[in-house]
Order: sequence, then structure tokens, then C-alpha cells
Amino acid sequence: MANETYDFGMIGLGTMGRNLLLNMADHGFKVAGYDRDAQKISILEENANKGTIAKGFTELADMINSLSKPRKLMMLVPAGNPVDDVIKGLLPLLDNGDIVIDGGNSHYTDTLRRVNALKEKDIHFMGIGISGGEQGARNGPSIMPGGDAEAYAVVQPILEAVAAKVNKTPCVAYLGKHAAGHYVKMVHNGIEYAIMQLISECYDLMHRGLGLSNDELSDVFAKWNKEDLKAYLIEITADIFKYEDDKTTNRLVDMIVDKAGAKGTGKWTSQDAIDLPVPVPTIDMAVTVRNISSFKDQRKEAAELYKTAVKKIRKDKDAFIQQLHDALYFGTLISYSQGMSMLEVASTELDMNIPLNEVVKVWRGGCIIRSSLLDVFVKAFEQHAVLPNLLLDNGIAELLLAKEQNMREVIVTAINAGFPCGALMTALTYFDAYRSAELPTNLIQAQRDYFGAHTYQRVDEPGTFHTEWIKVKL
Repeated sequence: MANETYDFGMIGLGTMGRNLLLNMADHGFKVAGYDRDAQKISILEENANKGTIAKGFTELADMINSLSKPRKLMMLVPAGNPVDDVIKGLLPLLDNGDIVIDGGNSHYTDTLRRVNALKEKDIHFMGIGISGGEQGARNGPSIMPGGDAEAYAVVQPILEAVAAKVNKTPCVAYLGKHAAGHYVKMVHNGIEYAIMQLISECYDLMHRGLGLSNDELSDVFAKWNKEDLKAYLIEITADIFKYEDDKTTNRLVDMIVDKAGAKGTGKWTSQDAIDLPVPVPTIDMAVTVRNISSFKDQRKEAAELYKTAVKKIRKDKDAFIQQLHDALYFGTLISYSQGMSMLEVASTELDMNIPLNEVVKVWRGGCIIRSSLLDVFVKAFEQHAVLPNLLLDNGIAELLLAKEQNMREVIVTAINAGFPCGALMTALTYFDAYRSAELPTNLIQAQRDYFGAHTYQRVDEPGTFHTEWIKVKL
């Protein structure tokens, strides 16, 4: 039929939606996009490469009717109520068996609700995490689909075509049941928060501590990106220090206010980790520091009150930079470990069946947290049928132990010089606690039983016990 022309439809032609659609067109798919903004329609069609087919619509019904059946379409709109509003408008236009994908950063609980609601109407709904930003969407993102396996089989050829490739393997895979796709993307973003905070702490120690210039900082990160720290976030950090401000004679990074924004996914990771419960303290700290950064006026007042002044770091520059390299490597590995541990528990507790080995493969290309470390994790999962935490792999243990002392040296130096380094500190604390056969939590259990009769367990016999502590008080 004349109105069944296009292979895939996109609702929302902002930067991500438009670029992903153009990516599909580049791979031979006939695509259609809908947006109420006629200018965005024009941008889509003007940017389509010669010989490709990308058509824009300002009427939703016209776009839906143009899609071949079963219809395959994606929403890339802000999370929350906008997604529900789009679904509400779609329902009268869809037929049984059509496939609707939410490619935004929706919370997984919303995705699960929508999966169940649309299933009752015989419409397939999938939550898909997409990472890589504007350039990733256009040239090859990391794609994290979950939910309806039947629907995934239909859209799999399209997703594999547009995804980033590592060794010719597409960075996309079916990542589990229900809302698994958005859950994996949420944890991905939590890890992203942690790594960005770790990088910023190392930057601070080199910039204010060692007095490195922006050019020197760029050189350090560029060098690290050629070694075992090779990663997208390291690469762009090296670029940032070189970028000149067009309004002054300064580098742009020096003109940016130290208040970090957030879209909520890091916070969701922390909240859901607490609910599981799974410890992710480095992610938690990254969220906390972003929150602290928002209190700029209060921080300035406190700095005046406490006469805050960090001390210059009086160490051999090259030696300390190497220690920072090792500390960042250590902290980054710990951040991944926390996130993967969270996915391992959620896979069972939330009945999502997330294949962790596939997750790390999908993250190797296209996404914001892509890193050479992911190849290390792939090997770890290949060697273990079950791996509840990456720290339990022998190879990873050797890597951490090799960097441990320099991590400790960096933290001691930072503390003595007055630098805030919460992400580095929590990464080391997690490491020390996780590998400790004994923790002082026995005292906490005694306190809980003392004031609240919460009971405790003994080391010498099974069972649950309670003591009337006041009666035995000396």
C-alpha cells in the first residue's frame, strides 16, 4: 500500500532522535520522523545523505500510517509524563502486534508499568537504553534493549546495523526481561557519574595541587588515553583543556562555573541500589558531590568563614602524576565493579535475567563509559560461570593490588593538602571493606538489639538471639 512505505518511525526529532534516524537511513532503511516543530522536520530532511530516504511529518497519524506493518517506532522524548502523553496519543493509531520503543532515559519502574499496560492491548513495548550522545547516535551508539524478546527479534536487524561495532561485532544485545534495558542504562549512567567524579578529583590535584597548566593537563590525559586508561571520558578530557574561550583569552574550562547539572539517572542508581540493597558508594559520592556543587553561594560563604586554602603538593611532579594514574585506574575499576554487582543482584531480585557478559560487550563501543577496561571484564566473565562481583576474579585482583599502594598515597596526600576526594576515598573504602573477612558490624548488631530488640546471630551456633542488655549491665 502507498501509505506503508517506511521501515521505522521516530517520534521526537531533537538531536538524538534525528541523528539516530539518519543513521538508520545511512544503512539502507527507509525512515520517517514526527515532530510538531516544522524546523526540525526540515533539518532532518536537509541532513539526509544523498540516496537515503528520510521523511518528516508534522502530523502523528500521517507518520504512523506511513509505516510498514508491524509498525516499528521509537520515542525519544523527555522521561516521565511526556512519554505517557505520547503513548496516549499513539494508542488509537496502532494495531495489534505493533512495536513501540522508548529510547529515552525513563526510570525502569515506569517502563515496567508501560510494558504491562500495552501488553494488555496486544502492543509490544520495549525500553531501550542508548548511549553515545549526539555523535554516537549519528555514527554508532551503544544500544541496550530489554523487555519483549519477540519484539526485539523484529527490530534486531535495524539495531545491529546502526550500533557501534567492536571487532565487527555490533554493540547491541538483548539484555533481559521486563525493563532490563532501561535498568542497564540507569546503572551505566551511575558508573558514568562515578568515573567523571574520579577524573575531576585527579584534575583538581594536578591543577590546584601541582599547578599544572591546561596544556600540561591535556598532555597528561592524552598520554593516559594511549595506555591502560584508554577511554572515551579520558579522551574528551584531554580535548577540553585545549579548547579556547571565544569571549576571553582564557581556556573555556576555566570560565565554566563549578556547579554540575544532573538528569536524575545517577540519583536513581543510588536509590535503587539502597533498595536492593547493594553497596555503590563511589556512585553515591558522585551524586552527593554534584549536589554539594549546587550550593555555590553557601560554599563561598563557608570558604570565607573557614579561611579555606588547599596546600600545594610538594612532590616530584612526574612521580605524583603516575600515582594519580594508578589511583584513577583503581577507582574506575571499582566503579565498574559496583555497577556490575548491582546488575547481578537486580537480575535475580527483579527477575530480569540480565546477561552480564553481554552488558560489558555492549559497553565496549559507542557509549560514554567505553574503556579498554571492558575487554578485561569480558575475559573475566568468560572465565566464570557465575561472577557476583568483578573483584572476585583473580586477574582483576592482580590489577587492583598493583595499583593499591599508589591509591593510598594519593588519598593521604589529598587529605593532608585539604583537597576533597570523596570518590577516590569511597572507592578505596569499598575495596577494603569488601575484601575484609571481618567488619565491626557485630557492634552495630549489639547496639540494635540493645535499643530495639532487633536480634542478632552468633559466631558459634546457628539461630537468632536476643539479649536483655540492661539486666547484664555492669
